[in-house]
Amino acid sequence: MCQSSVAFSTLLTIFFLLFPLIIQAKHENFARLPPGKLVFPPHTRSESEPQQVHISLVGKDGMRVSWVTEHKHTKSTVEYGTTPGKYNAAATGEHASYQYFFYKSGTIHHVTIGPLEPGTTYYYRCGGSGPEFSFRTPPSSFPVEFVVVGDLGQTEWTKSTLKHVESKDYDIFLLPGDLSYADTHQPLWDSFGRLVEPYASRRPWMVTEGNHEVEPIPVIASDGFRAYNARWRMPYEQSNSTSNLYYSFEVAGAHVVMLGSYTDFHFQSDQHKWLKADLMGVDRRRTPWVFVLVHAPWYNTNEAHQGEGESMRQAMEELVYEAKVDAVFAGHVHAYERFTRIYNKKADPCGPVYVTIGDGGNREGLALAFQDPPSPLSLFREPSFGHGRLRVVNETHAHWSWHRNNDSDAVEADQLWLESLISANRKCWEIISSKPSSSDVNDDL
Repeated sequence: MCQSSVAFSTLLTIFFLLFPLIIQAKHENFARLPPGKLVFPPHTRSESEPQQVHISLVGKDGMRVSWVTEHKHTKSTVEYGTTPGKYNAAATGEHASYQYFFYKSGTIHHVTIGPLEPGTTYYYRCGGSGPEFSFRTPPSSFPVEFVVVGDLGQTEWTKSTLKHVESKDYDIFLLPGDLSYADTHQPLWDSFGRLVEPYASRRPWMVTEGNHEVEPIPVIASDGFRAYNARWRMPYEQSNSTSNLYYSFEVAGAHVVMLGSYTDFHFQSDQHKWLKADLMGVDRRRTPWVFVLVHAPWYNTNEAHQGEGESMRQAMEELVYEAKVDAVFAGHVHAYERFTRIYNKKADPCGPVYVTIGDGGNREGLALAFQDPPSPLSLFREPSFGHGRLRVVNETHAHWSWHRNNDSDAVEADQLWLESLISANRKCWEIISSKPSSSDVNDDL
């Protein structure tokens, strides 16, 4: 056999071996790799030293510092200051642990520090020992930049996403559900905490729950969320919520609502009543931007998880529309998709822009199949791992971009300039209670 024939035969064999793993994107040619392997960062510190350190916003000028120790008697204290190694302030908080069948968690500490100055770097130490950490508080005014990543997990793709996120500065990390993918295997909560610590200890992480956080225990805790609520405490009390599963917060002229897809949301539920009151309390002259995050998307043209957010949409979409929410971000579907402004399944200039971004790095792989023909409401869709950035520039304009993981670089594959609804279309505010007019686009969702 001649050399050229051997070469051709070899290439043909390689092609057929790799063909199942290579799928061409709609927008450009590139190879989609399979889900990455799970990663398990080891615990290398002493029993009394902090691990799994992460921070979250609390109120106007506070920060909650959370961490885990194996030692039961480590103090729940945080020392902090604006100079490395010099701590001129300290705060004491609380600690607890939880049992999940035969698993017993370490001691989980939560300490709120402040008041803190905006746009300032603070250095801190947890429990009086271990390494020094630092974070920067968000600004008090525009511009402010959010990173949005859903369905994160702990795979090689997760590491790639976090690396790309960190390659450019930002202020706040938003995660619309599915954090560790522990799914009752509790040690995975610990390895996830160690994996994200270098990032979550430097910028506040604001999260809401996904289906992988439920983890019910029959009879004992059928409603679930034992590990999630113990480890990832969010500032729900400050927004008058009675549940860690839904809350809101404000930063630099933006009001961010984190909803719970897996707790009651029907018309008479506590969450529904809370959302109505929360949105009515937003002063759009002082806070011109409103964003909502939820796990199961209300609009979705991927074949995966079809209709799973529909009952929540029916219960809550009208509240979101009447409040003139600017954008709604969701996870759950392991792909990226951006819609036009929508209300009640029709294009509407007064509705939110809907974005699905459940492609952070989960262990289940990408949701490759979209419905065909595509809906005219869906403007960009692609099954790739990546992350989003929402930069609110001023009172009227914000820039959204989606960055695909591509080898060592994050490639900006989609982008959009948003104009706030409070400034873009005054007609949206004239008759809020009347039935909105829709475009000629047919109901295709």
